Amino acid sequence: MLAMIVLVSGRGSNLMSIQAAIEKGALDGRINAVISNKREAAALAFAKEKGLPAVWMNPKEEDGRMGYENRLFSEIEKIGSDCLVLAGYSFLLNWDVFRHYGKPILNIHPALLPAFPGMTAQRDALAYGVKYSGCTVHFVDGGMDSGPIIAQKPVPVMDLDDEERLSARILAEEHKLYPEVLTWLARGRIRRDGRIVRVLPDDAEEGGGRG
Repeated sequence: MLAMIVLVSGRGSNLMSIQAAIEKGALDGRINAVISNKREAAALAFAKEKGLPAVWMNPKEEDGRMGYENRLFSEIEKIGSDCLVLAGYSFLLNWDVFRHYGKPILNIHPALLPAFPGMTAQRDALAYGVKYSGCTVHFVDGGMDSGPIIAQKPVPVMDLDDEERLSARILAEEHKLYPEVLTWLARGRIRRDGRIVRVLPDDAEEGGGRG
């Protein structure tokens, strides 16, 4: 069973999709805690409704950014998990702190990386005139949406798309792709060699495949 800590900042729709996959039995996992940097995040309310440990950690306390990152890391270590899952988490992790975690850290991004990293991915894709956008699940490293790519799902850009329409169609694919990738991780199917990530077929599962 894959033990996860999910980091959130907003409404938590990807958190909901992960929890739904667990409840349906599609994902052999459990969420050990949901942690947010925003006290009023709807994702925390959802976690409480589901009986999941919901933790707000204030990034604006007197100890500053570095203090927050160290407190967050200590909390994650105390709770324990097999991986960290960033699901709409708006705080860029300090890699100097989190490189010591030693377990997979995953994120999902609403673009086909390496194109259009950052917070305005859908807007940037439309402005560039691409014909396909999509979403990417990747391992987190020290850069902005720069980690090794695990899986991607393309989404066609329609002529009448605006940012809201495109974002909604991409989000629908995120809700499918993220639980699927976590299922691969739980089953030991993911292998990483530097920047190259392979997903083994079901009949080739081996132990020790969590990143």
